[in-house]
Amino acid sequence: MPSTDTFLSVAVDIGGTFTDISMIDRSSGKIWRAKTPSVPSDPSEAFLTGIRLALDEAGKEAASLDQVLHGTTVATNMILEGKGARAALVTTRGFRHVLDIGRQDIPRKANLFTWSKPQRPVPASRIVEIDERVAAGGEVLQPLDEASVREAAKSLRGMDIEAVGVCLLHAFANPAHERRAAEILREELPDIAVTTSTDVLPVVREFERSLTTVLNASVMPGVTTYVGRIEQRLADEKVEAPLLLMQSNGGVAGSAAIRQAPALTALSGPAAGVVGARSIAAACGIKDLITVDIGGTSADICLIKDGRIGLTQHGKVGDWPLPMPMVDMVTIGAGGGSTAAISDETLTVGPKSAGARPGPAAYGHGGTEATVTDAHVVLGHLPEKLLGGRMALDVEAARTVIRDRVAGPLGLSLEDAARGILAIADNHMVGAVRVVSVERGHDPRHFTLVPFGGAGPLHGTALAELLGISSVMIPPAPGILCADGLLAADLKAEFSRTLPRAGAIDVAAAEGIFEDLEKQAADWFDIEGVAPEQRNTAKVALLRYHGQGGELAIGWAGSREATEAAFTAEHEALYGFALGAAIELVTLRVEATGRTAEQPPIRLPASSAVEPYDHVPVHFDGETVSTPLIDRAALGAGASFEGPVILSQLDTTTLVPPGWSGCVHETGAILLTRPGGATQ
Repeated sequence: MPSTDTFLSVAVDIGGTFTDISMIDRSSGKIWRAKTPSVPSDPSEAFLTGIRLALDEAGKEAASLDQVLHGTTVATNMILEGKGARAALVTTRGFRHVLDIGRQDIPRKANLFTWSKPQRPVPASRIVEIDERVAAGGEVLQPLDEASVREAAKSLRGMDIEAVGVCLLHAFANPAHERRAAEILREELPDIAVTTSTDVLPVVREFERSLTTVLNASVMPGVTTYVGRIEQRLADEKVEAPLLLMQSNGGVAGSAAIRQAPALTALSGPAAGVVGARSIAAACGIKDLITVDIGGTSADICLIKDGRIGLTQHGKVGDWPLPMPMVDMVTIGAGGGSTAAISDETLTVGPKSAGARPGPAAYGHGGTEATVTDAHVVLGHLPEKLLGGRMALDVEAARTVIRDRVAGPLGLSLEDAARGILAIADNHMVGAVRVVSVERGHDPRHFTLVPFGGAGPLHGTALAELLGISSVMIPPAPGILCADGLLAADLKAEFSRTLPRAGAIDVAAAEGIFEDLEKQAADWFDIEGVAPEQRNTAKVALLRYHGQGGELAIGWAGSREATEAAFTAEHEALYGFALGAAIELVTLRVEATGRTAEQPPIRLPASSAVEPYDHVPVHFDGETVSTPLIDRAALGAGASFEGPVILSQLDTTTLVPPGWSGCVHETGAILLTRPGGATQ
């Protein structure tokens, strides 16, 4: 049974190479962390191994756990790799080709004359029509013909499918037909997973709603099996604590909700890192920050203003729009494994990556391509041993690939070639930072940069200098911040309803809809077991100008005038202008948040000691400087230093170049600053 004098929460984030674990006693604030290799063939194996490692380090029993949190990429990988279950779609007669038609737009960098639509996750041959019709206002134009649903089930039975999605025209306005059709399909196809658009995305736009329903159906069997395996492993360990899984919206939800709508987890890993960064920044008194999560293959960038993580309903996973509320971030192919190549005498870096195997040449696994990590090794930015001394770098291999692949062909010195690789990678990431900041009306100079991930702290100060940012915060454990972020995440869900017809704001009608949505939120709170004092709801209106094709999410201000004024201000901030057109209300949303157990703030013991354990030659801007190596774990609160410095720790390496100074906050975060530039 759970202990009464402690409250143990364990968080497990499974990545492609490593599984990261953070466990905290919320009563005392003590935290334990661990890393273990991932097991792609059975991720639940690494899940349990990691928990055991953390429990052993803490000297605790599995039965003493009070809360288990998990971030998973199972749904993401199935969508990206096209390895979901064989699915079918049931829709209203006459709308079989909605997925094929799609939208008229093409990817931003695609050639207008050569681009072809990607193959849909469900071809027209696996789309079955039924007889029914609901109007946009919700009135029934043609009753559901249950015989046609049973005939559809008969057709589906011969398609060798594992899942089926049901998306009927205007079901967001009246879901009765869709729900009854799903009931019949479950009766006729008891071994097939059935999902409805009403359970996943009950809002306007047929293409996006149909696609999301299909993707949810395709990942449902795999995620359900995976979650069941996790719960069984926990039960075998005598763990009675609830399992909560990270969602793309930056909150967690119970396993029952995830089984119903597994697409909610499509971007759960990156979202957890953003939540963790916000939590640590808040403890340091920082409300405006730009997070840069740099791993081996990609970089995820997100902007947080006034401590609020922005959500978007225009997110994508691979080729597919997934308009479910998710953390608003930009992802590009730039990471430690990004490869450098020469094409037409021009040096390019990424998006191709060397991956975990063979990885960078410096890792000693047979890599033969020059990577960003190899460039860092050549310049001396990384100590010769990583992971607490368990992993030795092959410096000569890194020098060889940089020389053979880049320096020699371009007639550059080894160091200039390495610096060129890093400069290109950094500028790619700066472009992505500008997308979430400058292009959305924010001056990045007024923000603190928070780099994390295994490679983030190596690039943090360089990115800051390119952006004119003068403050950088390095979290205590940047390489496993996604696991730490799970510990800081609240329970979260969204409940939406699209109006029958877009038009001027009718406050009375809106409040009536909000009342219904808040009842749905209350039912969800009850299911998740959230205490009344831990419940919070926020009302949101999705507005647009008449004639626009997309909406902006605006906090409901309680009156038409105030809500429209907030919309106008947001439109001006994003696009630099406001229109004289009428403002239309399209969709209303209630965001429900259940606060998780509080945890006491971390207080690092005070110590001014800064003792290098070694000095290494590091190449900075054309000169080589003897640079102290410092064990970050030995630094206490209040310790300060001047660059150049290299800070080593188990999960990452932090590069502090000349001109930057640092101090250790009592939370364990390191605050780096440089003279000049704007400040918060």
